[in-house]
Amino acid sequence: MPGTGGNGEGGTEDGGTEDGRADGGAYGGAGAGSGGGSGPPGTLRRTLSFRDLLVYGLLFIAPMAPVGLFGTLQARSHGAVTAVYLVATAAMAFTASSYGQLVRVAPHAGSVYAYARLGLGEGAGFVAGWMVMLDYLLIPAVAYLFSGMALHALVPAVHPWVWTALAVVVTTLLNLSGVRTAARVGFAVLAMEIVVLAVFVVAAVVVLVVHGPQRGWAAPLTGEGAFSVGAVPAAVSVAVLSYLGFDAIASFAEEAGGGPGRVARALFTCLVVAGVLFAVQTYLAALLMPVSAAELAARPAEQGAAFYTAVDSAVGRWLEVLVAVSKAVGAAFAALAGQAAAGRLLFAMARDRRLPAAMSKVDAGSGAPRRALLGAALVTLVAAVGAARRDDGLGLLSSIVNVGALTAFGLLHASVIGWFWFRGGRGRPPAGRDREAGGGREAGGGGEARGGRPGVLRHAVVPSLGLAVVVAVVVEASRTAQLVGGVWLVVGLVVLGVQYGGRVRG
Repeated sequence: MPGTGGNGEGGTEDGGTEDGRADGGAYGGAGAGSGGGSGPPGTLRRTLSFRDLLVYGLLFIAPMAPVGLFGTLQARSHGAVTAVYLVATAAMAFTASSYGQLVRVAPHAGSVYAYARLGLGEGAGFVAGWMVMLDYLLIPAVAYLFSGMALHALVPAVHPWVWTALAVVVTTLLNLSGVRTAARVGFAVLAMEIVVLAVFVVAAVVVLVVHGPQRGWAAPLTGEGAFSVGAVPAAVSVAVLSYLGFDAIASFAEEAGGGPGRVARALFTCLVVAGVLFAVQTYLAALLMPVSAAELAARPAEQGAAFYTAVDSAVGRWLEVLVAVSKAVGAAFAALAGQAAAGRLLFAMARDRRLPAAMSKVDAGSGAPRRALLGAALVTLVAAVGAARRDDGLGLLSSIVNVGALTAFGLLHASVIGWFWFRGGRGRPPAGRDREAGGGREAGGGGEARGGRPGVLRHAVVPSLGLAVVVAVVVEASRTAQLVGGVWLVVGLVVLGVQYGGRVRG
């Protein structure tokens, strides 16, 4: 960790708390494995429980994430929208598996950045961190913008950019107050979203029992008419965007009590819970939808509001408004979780001298990486408010958020293969850093990464399939997204080259 110095892998001399002192240990409700005592300067406090991790993941994803994509997926899949989400959940399980393997080996803040450094080397690690930074900074901007637009619809006298900026300020203050405080507030918001979803499910079931469905009971799984083998995979390339953010759980590895095994379980649990919630709500909405998939495909302008159309026509305006309010509040707190993950990424990269060292500081009072969080908040504020002042702002941001994350996911899968099959002991993290981050045998992967034989299924087949899924989704992405992602990658490579040249001259 920072302050240990000198090994090239373990961080910098610059990391520390704002007042130069060690953090003073965990605080408040840390759970197993998070006991007190003081940690090295520049370390994060180990205070998050399994529930806290799950809350962060589900907040970032948002339990009702399919609401905005429902119409598009219904049209693209020829009515088999639930089948699309089941396939997408299975596809993302490959990514969850790779995260689960590597979080046990390198339980550090920074997530895929730390894993790619380990499995592929310093350069690939920087590229992975640089690419996922695009995702972590812009997904919150999209969420903030969505919240601002929803609140503007409820209070038209206030411009969307004002609501957007207000949402950024409120959630940033919560993040600066500490990870536990933000997690508690996030839990309340998540509970509200799940209650609203439960109200929708109950109301939809009552309507279906009394009046029957608008189409066959199996239509959301098989499609309207003949099942289209090609339509479902094409729609899956869009549906996986609903899951971007569950991986943010891994960014809190240094703040999770109970060791990296708890982080891995939270990743899988978050994915499964999200997959079930997505399948249930899209199944019911598809049965209630008064418009066919073919009609939606012919009228693209109506696809964004298709879920609300189904709720309004089948249940009533009151539920449509309730869902809209829930989405407005939920979007802001999805951004809170995303901003927190972005702050941890910037903190980790600064600690390893890949970004300005000032962002590697940890606040002694809250235990939060305050400067990294403020840096992430500033970028997100500029992007969100700038987009809010443009008519095409939401579409512009939405078109580019996925490529950064997907590129990083590809490097994640490659890192599993690289570590377990090729780098092994040579790429092992410093022993001191493992002890600080994870505590004991589990932090080093339970011995598996340090002498155990790699498994063909877990460490070759699964990451290879995951990599194939990533490539397929990137190919299906829009040209704008591919262009922006490519430009961002080139800029990152230039930065990496400059850093390498400076080290050589040094």
